[in-house]
Amino acid sequence: MRHNFGAGPCILPQEVFKQASRAVLDFKDGLSILEISHRSPEFEEVMAEANKLVKELLNVPSGYSVLFLQGGASLQFAMVPMNLLPEGKTAAYLETGVWANKAIKEVKYFGKANIVATSKDANFTFIPKDYEIPEDSAYFHYTSNNTIYGTELFNLPETKVPVVCDMSSDIMSRVIDVSKYDLIYAGAQKNIGPAGLTIVIVKDEILGKSGRAIPSMLDYISYKDNDSMYNTPPVFSIYTAMLNLNWLKSKGGIAEIEKENKAKADALYKEIDRNPLFKGTCAVEDRSRMNVCFVMENPELEKSFAKFADDNGFEGLKGHRSVGGFRASMYNALPITSVHALIDLMQEFEEKQK
Repeated sequence: MRHNFGAGPCILPQEVFKQASRAVLDFKDGLSILEISHRSPEFEEVMAEANKLVKELLNVPSGYSVLFLQGGASLQFAMVPMNLLPEGKTAAYLETGVWANKAIKEVKYFGKANIVATSKDANFTFIPKDYEIPEDSAYFHYTSNNTIYGTELFNLPETKVPVVCDMSSDIMSRVIDVSKYDLIYAGAQKNIGPAGLTIVIVKDEILGKSGRAIPSMLDYISYKDNDSMYNTPPVFSIYTAMLNLNWLKSKGGIAEIEKENKAKADALYKEIDRNPLFKGTCAVEDRSRMNVCFVMENPELEKSFAKFADDNGFEGLKGHRSVGGFRASMYNALPITSVHALIDLMQEFEEKQK
């Protein structure tokens, strides 16, 4: 058995894989989900169900739209300022890692980005605190979970400025209050479904106020007014996401999966802190539940542990190339048994060094 701790495309439940694979062969009357018309009543039902599940699981208030887009979170780095930042205005950004930095770089095409705080000098090993968000900012943007560095922001700062959040790697993993946000975006490939789908949850009243002409394919209103089918949507990705969201609902929803995610993270961090061979890389109070980053106390043991893990069926533990070490990504579908198996592996490796 292999344990998948990979940080990229998400681990999905086996039952979702099985349902999705059946639909590839026969979704409806011998037609594959890959060839069925996105305008057919059958797929319209899929789209409606996926939309309903997002709203139900996240308790999305009235006055918000759920959009199913393409282009990944990286396209949202540009779509957000294009749609929300009037020319000549400034948006506030919290710089907490690579993805936040890439979002900041896109703002210059539409206005100005004000970096209200950064942890760059510390290699993004903590979440900045005690910063001010200017009240004349068009919006405040932050990344809730930083997959490369293993930090996560759990408490939204108080502000009257519209809040935009990139939740690509921790959406659906913990309870949030959507009413505190004006726009949430997330690439699907962590906790929602396969790559190719991006979900946007947007407060309707903030749209259409940028004062600029926006190409139809980059205008949120185009998708809002056409039920996310302004053009051909990523049919298979949406269908698989629907299956996965149904799986999440069957487990008791986000409140229940949050308990599991907390238990998984607590157990692994406890072992990292106990085991003399390993150490965590970021501030304890900012530790991510989704991406646990750690290194060896003795760097010379890194290759040995990496090989030991691979030989014993552990996938995706190598840290990002920019930080090195190890990273255990524990998205919703990763069972706690895999976490306990990793802890056992770390303890066995410890014994081998004595």
